[in-house]
Amino acid sequence: MTDLVTEIRALKVARRAAIIAHNYQRPEIQDLADVVADSLTMARRAIAIDASVIVICGVHFMAETAAIANPDKRVLIPDPGAGCSLAATIQAADVRAWRAAHPDGVVVAYVNTSAAVKAEVDYCCTSGNAVAVINALPPDVPVLFLPDFFLGSYLRRVTGRPLDVWMGECHVHAALTPDVLEAKRREHPDAEFLVHPECGCVTSAMYYAEVDGDVAAGRTRIVSTEQMMRRARASSAREFVVATETGVLHRLRRENPEKQFSALAESAECRYMKMITLENLRDALRDLKYEVTVPPETAARARRAIERMLAIG
Repeated sequence: MTDLVTEIRALKVARRAAIIAHNYQRPEIQDLADVVADSLTMARRAIAIDASVIVICGVHFMAETAAIANPDKRVLIPDPGAGCSLAATIQAADVRAWRAAHPDGVVVAYVNTSAAVKAEVDYCCTSGNAVAVINALPPDVPVLFLPDFFLGSYLRRVTGRPLDVWMGECHVHAALTPDVLEAKRREHPDAEFLVHPECGCVTSAMYYAEVDGDVAAGRTRIVSTEQMMRRARASSAREFVVATETGVLHRLRRENPEKQFSALAESAECRYMKMITLENLRDALRDLKYEVTVPPETAARARRAIERMLAIG
């Protein structure tokens, strides 16, 4: 592994490349990356970073987003088969059908969507700025939020705004159910719980936060992966249970060695995120593959929604 890491670092310099990795990537990928972040920060850093080549260690929609936002840079993904079960639940035709029925409506897409879907919507968002995006919309117009049902339901409750919510879900987060959360609360009575709003248990988490006294005790937080990092640093708690994909634990532990972190469920692992390996990262840099491009017309239409996302929250 040492020789492979050395080779990747040398290739990165030779290619004037930057490696941008999502928080759910394998630990060895995170350790090599120039940036490890959530989807929103990945998009922002891809624009700001001084590099000719950007290697996205994440899933395909993330590489598409980087390509749209960086038309002058070459964007690569080490495995083009790294898809997303949530993104696959919605197609561009679905958005057009809703618009036909709601001609005065506004469509907000979670960033976990294809470029073709982004080209049909008004705003993108991530879990980190979704509340801010919904609150920024003009009042008294119908709104479709897609594709994640759990995040959309959370937004309805937090913002108080009526939303049409698409019935999509991430197979990993949907499996983090209320009974799993309740069992862990019994096992870890003193832990602080960090819950991603895509989780199937988010409604229960909101109940604990709002009704069960957990806000006063600081024990339950509904947060994006990047907000998890900030909360873990700021909190006086010594033990945390984390409800999201398990890859995030590596960065939490690395940045907070004096604190303890455990997964709500060790089975919460995204097989698509784990398709990126040191071997195919090396191959991507060596052979400049696999380049991700978006048709110019689609990119131009999607860029508006992405730029709005980057400007809010």
